[in-house]
Amino acid sequence: MLQENKRLLSLDALRGFDMFWITGGDDLIHIGAKVLGWGWLAVLSQQFHHPQWNGLSAYDCIFPLFIFMAGVSVPFSLGSRLEKGVPKSKLAKKAVQRGVILVLLGIIYNNGILVKSFSEMRYASVLGRIGLAGMFAQLLYIYNPSALKLMVQGCILLLIYWAFLSWFPVPGCPLGTMTMECNPASYIDRLILPGKPYLGIHDPEGIMSTVPAVMTGLLGIFAGLRIRNHTNQSGEKKAHSLALYGIIALVLGITWSYFWPLNKNLWTGSFVLVVGGISFLLLALFYWIIDVKGLRRWTLFFVVIGTNSIVIYMLSHFVDIGHTANALFGGLLALLGPAAAKLGEVISYIAVQWCFMYILYKNRWFLKV
Repeated sequence: MLQENKRLLSLDALRGFDMFWITGGDDLIHIGAKVLGWGWLAVLSQQFHHPQWNGLSAYDCIFPLFIFMAGVSVPFSLGSRLEKGVPKSKLAKKAVQRGVILVLLGIIYNNGILVKSFSEMRYASVLGRIGLAGMFAQLLYIYNPSALKLMVQGCILLLIYWAFLSWFPVPGCPLGTMTMECNPASYIDRLILPGKPYLGIHDPEGIMSTVPAVMTGLLGIFAGLRIRNHTNQSGEKKAHSLALYGIIALVLGITWSYFWPLNKNLWTGSFVLVVGGISFLLLALFYWIIDVKGLRRWTLFFVVIGTNSIVIYMLSHFVDIGHTANALFGGLLALLGPAAAKLGEVISYIAVQWCFMYILYKNRWFLKV
């Protein structure tokens, strides 16, 4: 039986699996498809691009899966403290501090430190959304840790956001228009979001689309509660329940997508439910294989990445790992043919990055926000 204070190895592995695809894994697929010419790799490579606007690809699932997993960890990190009577105000303060730190890290990730003028900076960010969505989801949990009530609150958020996108007037545009230029979320962001939006007239991590992202975090909390609190049930039963919730969310999301399109840029409710369903299914699979069946030896590669996910995210952006990889392996790669050398460059990049992360892991150096 999983103890409440025991770290979920499956969660660390899934987090590492998720991060791998944006820290070299995607390039491995793209280069492999070009070099090897395998049809199935070419199809997979297409899934590692974002749709221009509406639609869904595997690449779209990476970001919300991370927010979902952050939610899964909440009942394990905060549940026992609530039960021990730690003041809710103290836990709430910590949640707000974490949210603010991630917003600041996101600004640094986008702009560096004092590199751009304030008017030229991009303030919305991936880390900022993780911070804000996680912060509000945690606050809802801290003051009302009921799984059912959290889901009701999340559904209310999605309905409010749907009503906002459907009926909020945008000057010069028909009501309910969902184009990049005319949707209400982008319009409000252009009015109140400082600096420069990522796409000029729209920012995919803008203020308004952060509201439904809170539900992504709440879905993760719901999953975490399902694992932690049902101590009288076997791991098999919990895994089956997670899979069932995933199927339900997928069905609801796909049905809603006929009326409200799947759109990562706007984080529509249908997108939240479909990707939430996929997240439930992935968690169920990893939890069943690793924590229930005990098949753990293969997880080290992903766990090393997953236990320091923010470090690897920042590292891949600010540190020229490719230069180091070339200094170490460039001579060897020069002996290979052009195609093999191209693939070797990506593999050496991933290897150097992973070895650095392994040093941190081996010495128990973890960045905690």
